[in-house]
Amino acid sequence: MSQGTGDWRTLVDEVDAALIDGYQSGFPVEERPFEVVGADLGVGADEARARVRRLYEEGIFRRFGPVLNPPVIGSSTLAAVSVPDERFDEVADVVNGYRQVNHNYARDHEWNMWFVVTAGSRERRDAILAEIEERTGLSVLVLPMLTDFYIDLEFPVVNTDRFARENGGAPRASGSASGQRASDETAVEATRISERAAADLSAVEVRLLLAVQDGFPLSATPYRDVAAAVDAPVEAVTAAVERLREAGCIKRVGCVVNHLVTGFDANCMVVWDVPDGELDERGVAVGRLPFVTLCYHRPRRPEMGWEYNLFTMVHGRERAAVDEKVDELAADHLPYDHERLYSTATLKQTGARYESLVGEDDPDEE
Repeated sequence: MSQGTGDWRTLVDEVDAALIDGYQSGFPVEERPFEVVGADLGVGADEARARVRRLYEEGIFRRFGPVLNPPVIGSSTLAAVSVPDERFDEVADVVNGYRQVNHNYARDHEWNMWFVVTAGSRERRDAILAEIEERTGLSVLVLPMLTDFYIDLEFPVVNTDRFARENGGAPRASGSASGQRASDETAVEATRISERAAADLSAVEVRLLLAVQDGFPLSATPYRDVAAAVDAPVEAVTAAVERLREAGCIKRVGCVVNHLVTGFDANCMVVWDVPDGELDERGVAVGRLPFVTLCYHRPRRPEMGWEYNLFTMVHGRERAAVDEKVDELAADHLPYDHERLYSTATLKQTGARYESLVGEDDPDEE
């Protein structure tokens, strides 16, 4: 199957479509969740589970389970380096060698390599950034998230929309957690983010997060299997999942779509120079727009020539459609200086690693 084409659609029937667009979140938190999912889809529990497995094997789903929230669980930051073309692969190898680097993208900008570092503490995170500077000889632009206005990477993929959230978000399957659209469930507000790990985790919750950071086992009883792995009753595990979701440590529970395979490969990070006094008002308003998938505040770094403080993201199937929406943002909502940074290559994409939460002194490199 070729990435970013319509080939994947030939592998999807109506039941698959309901599963893909209905269970990117709201997956039942109970001992036999596929019985609920199957009943909602009009199939048996075993068939519902088999469909999730097949969609995963075909690359339409990237993972199955909870989506963790790195800035709440640990200490996380976006960072960038400006890499000479002839050194790009060399520097990418250095950056990607850290297990604490979970995303790395090439972007068409002077700052052309953008990555995320997540560690158990701010001190460890900053030590890794300092090591990257020392090993590469390049200055690192460090841009931690300061305010979260809106973050929701659910993609209504089984449609003809040209960009994510075009029609307001992915509709839930009728019997799932709330029956509402994903965008209706996510509050848009100015939420301050600490650079230090803010979660007050119990021993069971720490073991749980470590056990599920790569996803749930794709079994008939995933929560019971996780409970056995962390040596806790299944009731304690399901309660912990619910509490971690309420606390913001878990963003959602469901099937994570591979947006590149399903055609959302025109992805533009737009950075804006918004007057500081207008930042919260503008951020909340823009986060409510149906085509904006991410909206957050990061610091300016004027000493490094970086004057932008608001980041937005638009994911689309066609660059022209994305540019059209960025034009709309600039004309109607954010009439300020801005730059468009399209991603040109995925250099690394994994889940954040949380081994340091339990004090393990793991090697820095893979």
